[in-house]
Amino acid sequence: MIVIGLWIMLTIVLYALQTSLLTFVTFDGFSANLMLLLVVSIAFVRGHKYGIFFGFVAGILQDLTSGSYFGIATFSYMTLGLVFGKFSVNLFREQALLPVVSSIPALAFHFALTVGFLFLLDKQIDVVKLWRADFWPTAIMQVVLAYPVHKIVCDLNEYAKKRR
Repeated sequence: MIVIGLWIMLTIVLYALQTSLLTFVTFDGFSANLMLLLVVSIAFVRGHKYGIFFGFVAGILQDLTSGSYFGIATFSYMTLGLVFGKFSVNLFREQALLPVVSSIPALAFHFALTVGFLFLLDKQIDVVKLWRADFWPTAIMQVVLAYPVHKIVCDLNEYAKKRR
């Protein structure tokens, strides 16, 4: 029960940091997406089932507070949890460089799914401007924060293994 509480607390703390503190550390209004980093790290460390579950939780949190189209973040995070969780089967899970390298493709996949949904909803989007102005500043912050988030997830996973 303590381990479940710690996973919930980690999710809430990272979400609170993303929505409060990281709003002051931005590049042109865009900051790191800690929920995306959390989902990818959990998917790597725990597998696709946990990745999908945490993708659902993180996506619902994001969708409830964003005021945008409901369900886009949930679908995107769940898909990322599935994809990166399936890739984690063939990889050394606690590798330190893995979350840093995978943070860029995860962000690109998240952006592509979001833009795809917005196109389906007949929204006019300048993809080149979005790529230049929004993606790269966010990607830089993702790379910087990927290792600390992954380290916390790995430490909590080790603690959970010892508690069993």
